[in-house]
Amino acid sequence: MPRAHWQTWDTPDGDVVAVAQFTPPADLLNHDAPLLVLFHGLEGSAHSHYAQALAAACARAGVLLWVLHFRGCGGLSNRLPRAYHAGDSAEIDWMLARVAALAPQRPRAALGVSLGGNALMLWAAQQGTAAARVVNAVASVSAPFDLAAAGHAIEQGVNRWLYTPMFLRTMKPKALAKWRAFPNQFDGARVRAARTIAAFDDAFTAPLHGYRGVHDYWARASAGPHLGALAVPAWLAHAQNDPFVPYQSLPVRQRMPRGVQWVTPRHGGHAGYLRAQGAPWRGQLWGWCEDLLHWLRQHAYG
Repeated sequence: MPRAHWQTWDTPDGDVVAVAQFTPPADLLNHDAPLLVLFHGLEGSAHSHYAQALAAACARAGVLLWVLHFRGCGGLSNRLPRAYHAGDSAEIDWMLARVAALAPQRPRAALGVSLGGNALMLWAAQQGTAAARVVNAVASVSAPFDLAAAGHAIEQGVNRWLYTPMFLRTMKPKALAKWRAFPNQFDGARVRAARTIAAFDDAFTAPLHGYRGVHDYWARASAGPHLGALAVPAWLAHAQNDPFVPYQSLPVRQRMPRGVQWVTPRHGGHAGYLRAQGAPWRGQLWGWCEDLLHWLRQHAYG
């Protein structure tokens, strides 16, 4: 497994984020390949299973991979009364601009997984043709393009008892630490009492980032209604049995621009997919890593 070189970047507003850079061995490095940027999912990092699988695939292909962490992630506490959210296209914008400035001669591509995928695609749609100034292509895996549908899905059945507590176990302590530093920004008691993602977003994510509440946040931050404005090549992967992102909530593919490729295997769950029905999951769950790199060879560089 490749090892990461960690560093911190100062943000334009005086905050700090963590960056993990994976570089292939010198004898495998492909100097024509793009620099691939990964934006992680909810409470994710360069240590997440999908990030590690992608880093291994990039190392084999000679591709540079940079994992850009949202504020408060990657083991680094940020300084300001701000965290991250699914519609954080402003954060995506300055990060990708910095990547372009640091690697101006190399093709560049960006991938977002889950929450990071929605934020990235919202940015790309808002930028339109201007996105091509900083990236040659964009991609997402298991992005919740309809945040309300995803928010409701995570509270159903086993999701509510397994995944919701898993996310809140790290989200709530970080939010309460932020409240102790900035007590006037939101209601700490409501955060402490939150038992669902919706309640947490209503108490913390929405007020801290200028939304009127969870429903305003979910509506305004969802990338789905804007994907028709994508103007750079895009690769969107969603397993049909994703427990967090209902398949029926995905945008109608026929309404997407010609440069958008959808990959919707029947199985794989969240942040993965199985290439062939009935195939053993081992070595298959992260098959999208190789498929994405193959697609990038066709659309991001020669």
